[in-house]
Order: sequence, then C-alpha cells, then structure tokens
Amino acid sequence: MTETGPVSGAAAEPSDDAEGDQRRARAPGGAGSHRAWPYWVAAVVLVVGLVVTGVFVWISAASYTNNENRLLKLRVKDAGALFAGVLPNVQTPLASAAALADATDGAVNKFKAFIGPSVGPRGRGQFVSVSLWRLGQAQPLAVVGLPPLLASSPSGRAGLFARAARRSQLSLTGLLKASSPPRLGYAFTSPGLTGHYVAYAESQLSPNRRSRFQSNSAFADLDYALYLGRTQSAPNLLVTDLKTLPISGRHESISIPFGDSAFTFVVTPRRPLAGTFAQRLPWIIAIVGLLLSLGAAALTARLIARRNQAQELAVSLEQIAGENRRLYAQQRTIARTLQHALLPEALPKVHGVETSARYEAGVEGVEIGGDWYDLIALDDHRLLLVVGDVSGRGLRAAATMASLRFAIHAYAAQDDPPEAILAKLSNLVNVNTSGQLATVLCAVVDVDAHRLTVTSAGHLPPLLLSNGSGTFVRSEVGVPIGVRAGASYTSTSVQTPKAATLLAFTDGLVERRGESIDTGLARLQQAASNNHVALDDLLSHLIDDLRQDGGDDDTAIAALRWLD
Repeated sequence: MTETGPVSGAAAEPSDDAEGDQRRARAPGGAGSHRAWPYWVAAVVLVVGLVVTGVFVWISAASYTNNENRLLKLRVKDAGALFAGVLPNVQTPLASAAALADATDGAVNKFKAFIGPSVGPRGRGQFVSVSLWRLGQAQPLAVVGLPPLLASSPSGRAGLFARAARRSQLSLTGLLKASSPPRLGYAFTSPGLTGHYVAYAESQLSPNRRSRFQSNSAFADLDYALYLGRTQSAPNLLVTDLKTLPISGRHESISIPFGDSAFTFVVTPRRPLAGTFAQRLPWIIAIVGLLLSLGAAALTARLIARRNQAQELAVSLEQIAGENRRLYAQQRTIARTLQHALLPEALPKVHGVETSARYEAGVEGVEIGGDWYDLIALDDHRLLLVVGDVSGRGLRAAATMASLRFAIHAYAAQDDPPEAILAKLSNLVNVNTSGQLATVLCAVVDVDAHRLTVTSAGHLPPLLLSNGSGTFVRSEVGVPIGVRAGASYTSTSVQTPKAATLLAFTDGLVERRGESIDTGLARLQQAASNNHVALDDLLSHLIDDLRQDGGDDDTAIAALRWLD
C-alpha cells in the first residue's frame, strides 16, 4: 500500500512506474521480492500440531494402560481375597472331625455322623470323599462318600500324613489323577493330642477343568486360570475358562496361601475395565488432532494469502470477541446453575430444630468450586450435618465434591458413625494421583438429647451459640481426606444448651490473605454472637458482613437451631 498525505511540487510525487515498482516490491512473490517460501509458517503450525497431538496420544495411551493395569491389580486382589475366604470352609470341618476323633478315640459312628453333611455328589457338599485314618495304619478306619484315591498310593499317603502331623494347618496333595475327573486332597490332624487321627478329604474338579464365572458375578468380565502351587504349570491347572494357555497379553496373577501350599490365580480382562471410550480415546485424539492440525495449517496459509484483508479480519475478530463475551456470560450462568445443582435441593425437616444453609461463590467466573454443605436426617431425632471443602476449582473439584457428598449419603444410609464415614472417604481420594484433597466436618446432632458429636478431617471447628455468646466446639482434628488412605478419626461429644444454635462453615467465611485464621474465627464469633435474629437472617448477615471486606474464596455455611 502507498502512503497518502500532503505533498508540494512535482518532485514529491513519484511517477506511475515508480509507484508500481514499489507495490510489486512489497507484494509477496513480486518481481522485486526474493523472499523464502511464504507458507513456511503454515508448515511449522502443522508440525507443531502433529507433535502436540502425538504427545497427547501418548499421554492418553499411557494413562489408559496404567489405569487398566491398576484396575486389573485391584480385581485380582479382590479375587484373591475371595479365594482366601474358602480356606476356613475346607479346614474347619476337617479340623473339627480330627479333634472329634482324638476326643472319642476314633469313634467311627460319631465321625460319620459329624462329617456326613459335608460329603455328597458334586454340588451337594464340598467333598466327594472323607476318610478317617490312624497315623501309621495302611487302611482307613472310616470312609464317607467315594473311596479315597490316596489309598492307592502308600508313599504319597505317608508323606502327606507326616506333613499334616508336623503342623496345625491344612496339608494338600498334588492333583490326584487316578480317576476322571481328578481330585484334590486335604489332610488335617491335631498335633499334640493323643490318638493322632487324620481327617482326610478329597474334592472333585471339573472333568475338563473348564468353568466360567456366572454372568452376574463381580468377575464376569474376566478370563482366569487357577493353578495349584506358586507357578503357572500346566499339569497343576485346577480350573480355567480359556481354551488356550498360558494366558498372554495384559494379565495379572496373585499367589494365594492355602494350608501348607498355595494357589496361583491369573486373570486377564475380556474387555477394557475402564470402558471402551478410554480404549478408543488415543485414536479419537489422534484423528481430531490431525484434523485440527491440518485445519490450523490451512487457516494459517489462508491468513498469509489474505493478509491484505486485515480490516475485514479485524471486524471478524471483533464479532468473535462479542460472541466470546456472550458465551462467557452464558457459561458463567451454567456454572452457577451446576454449582447449586450439586448442593441439596431442600433441607430435611426434623422435629425440634430449625435448619438453614447458604452457598456463596467467591469469584466471578465460569469455574465451579468444591465447597459444599449437607444435612442428612438419620432418623426422627438425629441429623448428620456436613460441610466440606475440596481443594482447587473447576469440574474436577466439583466432581470430587459430588462423589464425596454422595458417598457420605451412602455410608450414612448404612448407619456408619462419622469416624467410619471419614475413614472410608480417605480411600476415595488420593492427593498423589488426583492432586486434590478435601477437609470435611461431620456433626451428628441428637435433637432430643441436646447432644452434639463432632468429627473433623482437617476442617475448622463449628461455632455453638447460646445466650448471646459463642464457643467453638474443639475436637481432635484428623488429616484431610486424600492425604492418607485408611486414616483414622476420633469423635468428640458435647452437651448443648437449650435453644442453642450451631454454625458449620468453610474457610471462605473467615480466611483472609495475610491474616491469621484465629483472627478470622474471632471476627466470626463476635459477628454471630451479636445477631439475635432468625436463623435465615443470621446467615445472610454473616455472609454480607464477613465477605464484604475482600474475601474471594467460596463459602458454604450450614446451621441449625434447637427450638426448645
């Protein structure tokens, strides 16, 4: 473009040829231009987009793999715990039968009467054969059910009974394959008692070693193989639902101690444990990233080609800015609506108390916070008052807050005390993996007994108002939720005066930058003690008075007042 302005004299005016030469010199690719390829910026944008897409694909794939491995480890541990629970079902009847034989000096009739209910065809009892032996004798004193296969192996029987006599735990044979289907034998004796009788049992395996989990089982989405011993040895396979072994691909195994031996349980998922979306997410990111990179490169090339249309682009950008402002306002409204949707729609009505609650957002924006309150009616005369604060802001904080709130409802429904509720919550959040933690206060209010039980996970103490004065209910403060899994908490109970008022709140009500938290608590104590008004008005006054001097954090406050 040529400059315009006042000129004087013909010498100041360039000729038409000179002006044309200047335009051509400034024009991309003009006769006087020796610039490099004009679309190199678009190429850089494309390369950067592909690199960023590759990074996100790798992160997504690694996250999916790690999550699948973690879930699979949890599932195999759960299955291991389930199998470990079978040991008492096997050992207890044999131990009791051996003790009975020692006590009755091998009374056969009593032995058969006792052990008979545990023996039956497949599906009716856990054993197909149970026999009573005296140590050192070659024949059983009594047999209930099928003849024991171990009787045909004197050396194996002697070794098994010798091991059983040296320890007070179940002793296992290897697989007994003398019949089809094969069997697994168990022996138990009572060391130190007179008589030295051995209770020996055999359970029958599936004929083809094949069995699937039931469709309604918690492990129905897994394939598995169960081996006798601590190795995945084909001859020691007990049962599986697979046609091809050993298991390949993603799998986990666990060794389950069982008597003087062990079982090795190996599982592999039939489908993604975290869902098919997580499995497909790397491909989705790759496709979307590729399209976005190509689009960005094409857009960059177009902008380069149309740089002379800067004015039109400026107008378009202004329109886009206006649209962004409209969308921002709309998103802010959506954020507020979502925030309040995560809080209780209505407070429970319990005879003898008045309840009220408030939530106030700390900053204007499109992000939602993690502060919440809740009041849960435990029965006709007890309430569970909860306030909590999840660190950070945004959807992750809101999702964590919602999961904790709903978990508290579930645990309260099964009548868990506050210390147990907080201990269970500590297993749901891990600051090392999610980067988030939460402080939670649980207060059980016995309305009729005028009794308050407070349990704190790193939260500020509640304020108890009575007769124009206020005191903070101090209790032992446990670690915040997410700091340590399986944390323990202690409750503190106090007697409340007649017509008392209880306030529970998050730190947005009292915390200020550069100020001690004790100063903020003292300010709240004074403000609450000087407001002898209705409960709803009291909360409104506290929100207005304490937040008008610069508080920018979210605030949740819940209160109740005894009516007598």
